Amino acid sequence: MAAERAGRPASDTEVPAGPGAAAAELPASATEADGSAVVRVLSYNIRSMRDDQAALARVIRACAPDLVLVQEAPRFFRWRKAAERLARASGLVYVTGGATTAGPLVLAHLRAHVERTEDVLLPRTPGLHQRGLATAVVRFAAARLGVVSCHLSLDPRERYGQAGLLLERVAALGVPHAVVGGDLNDRPDGRSFRRIAATLDDGWAAAPWGGEFTSTPHRPRQRIDAVFGAGGVEFLGCGVPRGLPGVRAEDLRAASDHLPVLSALRVPAGG
Repeated sequence: MAAERAGRPASDTEVPAGPGAAAAELPASATEADGSAVVRVLSYNIRSMRDDQAALARVIRACAPDLVLVQEAPRFFRWRKAAERLARASGLVYVTGGATTAGPLVLAHLRAHVERTEDVLLPRTPGLHQRGLATAVVRFAAARLGVVSCHLSLDPRERYGQAGLLLERVAALGVPHAVVGGDLNDRPDGRSFRRIAATLDDGWAAAPWGGEFTSTPHRPRQRIDAVFGAGGVEFLGCGVPRGLPGVRAEDLRAASDHLPVLSALRVPAGG
């Protein structure tokens, strides 16, 4: 049966709803009678928590996610304590990633049973930043889900190669259903974004909800952050949580230099 986790009450300072379905209609987390699960997944570049951490935690809590796929998690001095502090403030637990993946990280609600994790460092081009993938396999009741958080390169050639490696890693998870969230540093018409979307389902394209553009919070004009699904995962809504109760415009602007992408997806039983 459904188990909704409510955020803070709505206020007149929330961001107005965008071109997708009404923000309040995004389905809550649920376990269905047939063993399938409705899972809420949030992808968020948090800029190493250099901005307003209280605002960041409020945004995450209001989205009531089962999984948070983080990019630019703290990577240096006492990074594990910073990740655990964010998890506690958001009502979640640390799963994997951080410095061990050069930034991508996974947090989860206690509803998720973590079966296994793997941190992956991608081949690095000299002179460019190290990149990696935080991966896990989790279970919600009878539904198993592969999970990948990614942050692709600013360099077009390296980014295109990383898109291919990302797809290989999703296939290597060994489960039929998967979700990928990340900062692609590429727009939907870019080569790397199109390479991923040719194999995985783009959540915004499948079920637009809330707002589309993720960069920058003050003047969003481009979509470079996305959530993708694989293997029969059904998107029920996906987009920037504009108008979601508890998500305030000032918090979105203060929390990071990216806007988050929230999705609700139905994961079939089995796998």
